[in-house]
Amino acid sequence: MEKEAVDYSLYLVTDRELSMGRDNLSVVQSAVKGGVSCVQLREKNCSTREFIEQALILKNFLTAQKKNIMLIINDRVDVAQAVGADGIHLGQKDMPFSIVKKIVGDSMIIGISTETLDEALRAEKEGADYIGVGPVYSTTTKTDTVAPIGLEGLIRIRKMVKIPIVAIGGLNHTNAEDTIKSGADGIAVVSAIVSAGDPEKSAKELKEIITKAKKYESERHRRIRAH
Repeated sequence: MEKEAVDYSLYLVTDRELSMGRDNLSVVQSAVKGGVSCVQLREKNCSTREFIEQALILKNFLTAQKKNIMLIINDRVDVAQAVGADGIHLGQKDMPFSIVKKIVGDSMIIGISTETLDEALRAEKEGADYIGVGPVYSTTTKTDTVAPIGLEGLIRIRKMVKIPIVAIGGLNHTNAEDTIKSGADGIAVVSAIVSAGDPEKSAKELKEIITKAKKYESERHRRIRAH
């Protein structure tokens, strides 16, 4: 996959514990219909074998869609390699970027979670393809995060880094617009889709908000350049 072809705008992070009894595939199928552009498989409490099985199910589905929707594996480089995933997402305590890069080369996109400007700058310097920035707002889906950076923190990081930014942490229909207008290339959501009564409808509404906000920002920048 060409890196410039990646669409990070609506980035779904799976969570079976929050999916109201539904399996990953059914949630992802609905979310893709609604406009999800990127899927990260996050599995914290299963065996390696089961993680690979889950990844293969999603990989086969996404490949069949022929929509260029990436499958990103959270944390586990071995699982990503085993299933031929499109990318790997690393946390600050996971395998160092330099080692992951030696293992996967240019065969996968590598994203890094960042909570501070220093971490964002380091990720860009190391060669990350994109960064996850947050938590922007408080979130209950992860318990090991720092205090929210807010839109101010997001704006500050956006001014200093050029690679794509995926905002994460408490993102939903009420704050997606402001988040995009503050410089995020996309928003990563968990419960806003996986816990929704209708994941397809929720994804569609989020996608419309994001598209509208991006169009507004594009027009704003065009007017600025014109003057």
